Amino acid sequence: MLSVAVVGSGPSGVYTAQALLQQSLVPDVRVHVLDRLPTPYGLVRYGVAPDHEKIKSLQNSLRAVLEDERVTFVGNVGVGGADGVSPARLAELYHAVVYCVGASADRALAVPGEGLPGSYSATRFVSWYSAHPDIGTDPFARDALAARSAVVIGVGNVAVDVARILARGAGELRRTDVPRAALRALEKSRVREVHIVGRRGPSQARFTTKELRELGALPGARVVVDPTELALDPAFAAPDGLPGALPLPAVVRRNLEVLRGWSVGGGVEAAGDMQGGAPGSADAVRRIRLRFFLRPVELLERGGRVAGVRFARTAPDGAGGVRDTGRYEDVEAQLVLRAVGYRGVELPGLPFDPVRGTVPHAAGRVLRGGVPSPGEYVAGWIKRGPTGVIGSNRSCAKETVASLLADAAALTRRTAAEDPLAELRDWGLRPVEWAGWLSIERAEAELGRSLGRGPVKIPDWAGLLAAARDENG
Repeated sequence: MLSVAVVGSGPSGVYTAQALLQQSLVPDVRVHVLDRLPTPYGLVRYGVAPDHEKIKSLQNSLRAVLEDERVTFVGNVGVGGADGVSPARLAELYHAVVYCVGASADRALAVPGEGLPGSYSATRFVSWYSAHPDIGTDPFARDALAARSAVVIGVGNVAVDVARILARGAGELRRTDVPRAALRALEKSRVREVHIVGRRGPSQARFTTKELRELGALPGARVVVDPTELALDPAFAAPDGLPGALPLPAVVRRNLEVLRGWSVGGGVEAAGDMQGGAPGSADAVRRIRLRFFLRPVELLERGGRVAGVRFARTAPDGAGGVRDTGRYEDVEAQLVLRAVGYRGVELPGLPFDPVRGTVPHAAGRVLRGGVPSPGEYVAGWIKRGPTGVIGSNRSCAKETVASLLADAAALTRRTAAEDPLAELRDWGLRPVEWAGWLSIERAEAELGRSLGRGPVKIPDWAGLLAAARDENG
């Protein structure tokens, strides 16, 4: 038998387990999928926006893998941290360990004022409305009540997600699994202006057309695009591609088409939703302003909190980048969310490349001192960096599993624990297995019923672990 631990139960981890189950070279495989959290699915549970129900339904296919009799879900087991298991000890329990721990840190802006109250990473904001237990129940309530204008720095899908949640009516979010504290705060939100700002042009934005169009479909919201900023982008004037250059990618052409329509029309708004309304009321208008060629240089302060963002106006430099023009613009904001990318975090006990934010590897084999380390592998963002979409993890996982299977003969000659879970418990850990997760699901369904909603996420560690221990329902 080949005994494998997969660290991380998000898409990359589950796709790794699936690839191990579907191969035929080693017919007898046992897979333990470990996670620091007592809940599975990783970013599908804690990163996909609550109103993206189709994407969240991916949990159903991930669930089918985790319910396979050859797979055991092992939640509430950290790896590499002070309270978890070191990679060295984990290697004693399994023939092979595949690390699929993602890229959990956000990139900083590195500008003055970034640490002011009211300035956060979009990652933290997403974790708050997704009920991640590390965040706590209510860190954004004050900002949602006090802020009139929010600036989201970045032009990728995460930026569009957080802007959409800020601009979406709380009544629409009530049918999702948003936790109670976040829903209450969003219901009382006074935010009426949401600026999505990028330092480069619209042709270099990273959002998908589907996400972009969703902004224009929000009831009670108006999208505003400045045609003079669009015109600065050479690709905007030549949607079929610049002379002598490669044609624009299809997604870029579609994005420019959407933005062009909004700029010509002076913005887009839902019919009948422009009457206004009192702050916090369901019929109050929210404006989403898409801005380009603005580079943040400072977060402005008033009364010890964020009051705005100072941007340097940029322009294309003719080589695919941008240059500063010497002009500046201040945008009022009492809430600033940075969405400028993720990076991997070093896992104590594993080698780490701090520049790339990844674990050094060769086709998924972990490299120590440039040499493959027997039995250690990586997949997902910690392997290749935070690139691609959820589906990109399939081919990434398959490459890693191919390397692992090529090593299988040597790996199975090593000693592995007969009962790794018993060893983990002997080490003082309290694993949450699949029955515990099902108990959490029941508790969240019951919480939702008590509130007249569908399932509502439990947002704290104590609540999750209490529900997991109540396996008899």
